[in-house]
Amino acid sequence: MAMSSTSALSFFSLFISVLISLHSSIGNVQSVHAGNPDYRDALAKSILFFQGQRSGRLPSGAAQQITWRSNSGLSDGRLAQVELTGGYYDAGDNVKFNLPMAFTTTMLSWGALEYGKKLGPQLASTREAIRWSATYLLKCARATPGRLYVGVGDPNADHKCWERPEDMDTPRTVYWVSPSSPGSDVAGETAAALAAASMVFRKVDSKYSRLLLSTAKKVFQFAIQYRGAYSDSLGSAVCPFYCSYSGYKDELVWGAAWLLRATNDVFYSNFLNSIGGGDSPDIFSWDNKFAGAYVLLSRKALLSNDKKFDSYKQQAEQFMCRILPNSPSSSTQYTQGGLIYKLPGSNLQYVTSITFLLTTYSKYMSSKKHTFNCGNLVVTPTTLKSLAKRQVDYILGANPLKMSYMVGYGPYYPKRIHHRGSSLPSLASHPQSIGCNGGFQPFFYSSNPNPNILVGAVVGGPNQNDGFPDDRADYSHSEPATYINGAIVGPLAYFAGIKSQ
Repeated sequence: MAMSSTSALSFFSLFISVLISLHSSIGNVQSVHAGNPDYRDALAKSILFFQGQRSGRLPSGAAQQITWRSNSGLSDGRLAQVELTGGYYDAGDNVKFNLPMAFTTTMLSWGALEYGKKLGPQLASTREAIRWSATYLLKCARATPGRLYVGVGDPNADHKCWERPEDMDTPRTVYWVSPSSPGSDVAGETAAALAAASMVFRKVDSKYSRLLLSTAKKVFQFAIQYRGAYSDSLGSAVCPFYCSYSGYKDELVWGAAWLLRATNDVFYSNFLNSIGGGDSPDIFSWDNKFAGAYVLLSRKALLSNDKKFDSYKQQAEQFMCRILPNSPSSSTQYTQGGLIYKLPGSNLQYVTSITFLLTTYSKYMSSKKHTFNCGNLVVTPTTLKSLAKRQVDYILGANPLKMSYMVGYGPYYPKRIHHRGSSLPSLASHPQSIGCNGGFQPFFYSSNPNPNILVGAVVGGPNQNDGFPDDRADYSHSEPATYINGAIVGPLAYFAGIKSQ
């Protein structure tokens, strides 16, 4: 989603598209793979991806399996006299944007909470992925009283360069919100992330869990006491990259919903009543959280039979009716290959986030044998599960191109992803520094596959015609992002668990 300044399509696109078409017709090996996905393999890889996005001092040995990455951003925070190392680079660049990073953390945590048993041996690595960003978010919330740090790295300078994170020489500008420059959206999402993560660690690291939760409460108080959008406070530091287009009310609802689940404190249910209802969305993403909040809060109505939350159940079901293809109130476009298609920029982020809500609401419905109607269409848990499976399988190769959109999974996957670290030689193979402009001519514009495989990365995905040029310059389709992966871990665990039963 983070936009590159190099937006011109390279002349290799057509050639590569032809190659992909040829690949898709060679033999039936891929057809077998696509028709019978190995969800466990995809699950393990989807979590491994986060090691390739790490900023800061990397661990040694088995704790860092993506070995072409090295330490980076070790002075992050210094320009504001604070220590803000760690966290994740959001996508194919070298910037730490906290709004999408916090959303990624919330979604990974939700996945661990809903699908912990199905994660099986991957639960520990999921916790480590959550801890890496949650610890950074703790620093951002606790470093300076009255401030919430919300990003590191000048995005406009960064996007003019094509260099490894290990070589970064662009300004590591530090951005924050405060009472005089509020950011209820990024604060609400940070509170959600910390509250959700606190539940993940409650039984395995109680001290860390308590710190996460106490910090979440303080950050949420800041979000509701000083109202305003961080886009208005920070301008070009976050726009157009991660503008809060939906405003901040959705993050306040989302943050309160997570704190309610973490604490069961009536303060948060009273806050939800006072703030009132939100949009009627047909999308769920790092920007617009309403649908996620409705599904999360509907849990109380469905699983606990709490009538006070029935309105959220109704809104969650109205959302599903806007997604389902045969629903009379559907407002969702599908490609001919069956993929949910929302927006041209990094469409798979919406697919993975919406798919998470489909599997999760299906799970809630199953536990109570619940059904609902979209007009004349009767929706059962299987209705939602089948649509979710279709989306996951499409991403893993059951699509017109027979192309897996997860790097390193299946015989055919994107080889020229828009990702600085992946597309440039590693420090081990090229110890000399590669400067700001040094990576463009020999590497960015090359038709060669990326030298480093970012295993598990799910890219922006195909266009509305199910086409995919595998072009490094075409960032809308070829760039991976933490929030695409953060949302697919849960559904992959769900289907891996079903298959192994």
